[in-house]
Amino acid sequence: MIARAREVGVQQMVTIGSNAEEMTAVTPLLAEPGIYTTAGLHPNSADQWSDELEEQIRERAQHPRCVAIGETGLDYFRDHVTPEAQLIAFRHQLELTRELDKTIVIHCRDADDDCFRLLVAEGPERVILHCFAVPHRLDEALANGWWCSFAGNVTYPKATDLLHAAARCPDDRILLETDAPYLTPVPHRGTPNEPAFVMDTLRAVASVRGVDSDVLAEQVMRNAAEAYGLAT
Repeated sequence: MIARAREVGVQQMVTIGSNAEEMTAVTPLLAEPGIYTTAGLHPNSADQWSDELEEQIRERAQHPRCVAIGETGLDYFRDHVTPEAQLIAFRHQLELTRELDKTIVIHCRDADDDCFRLLVAEGPERVILHCFAVPHRLDEALANGWWCSFAGNVTYPKATDLLHAAARCPDDRILLETDAPYLTPVPHRGTPNEPAFVMDTLRAVASVRGVDSDVLAEQVMRNAAEAYGLAT
């Protein structure tokens, strides 16, 4: 998958470490040029939070290729974990992000009131709204200086409000992602997503913004460098 991504021009990738197992499993990939990772606990696994896991996240965050805490946040759509447990894990990770002066990658699904409230009150300076899905709160996110990262679902025929948000997002606040293996963009929908397919999302977003794909790609690379602190 890395080779296929590079063949179509994807130069840098952030592979998410959203639980203890993932943080360990991605380690061999970090020897590859242009591959980065994160450290955190996904809200759907928030009942795994412990002092030991917090120390593991803190240790992994010191790795030179670890560019953010997360993905973390809140997910009230699924009932895998109680909101109370999610809030505990989320608030600990917000505190850890501030302590380490890291960027935070946010998962927010059907929980934007609580998520936004905590980010404003307790969040770090650098916030990435992963798989941006709250177009009605775009202006609020931008007012807080957060980056909005659009995934493959922006290409879906019924996602007109999301596509409109991608069109309105300022040049310096927009990011693109795959959320692989999920949210596979058109025309690959129905198959597992992978990094190479971000180019299809790029073309769709560039078209609605009225710019050339190469121009948007360069802008997104600059934004990612700032958001994650990537080498340029």
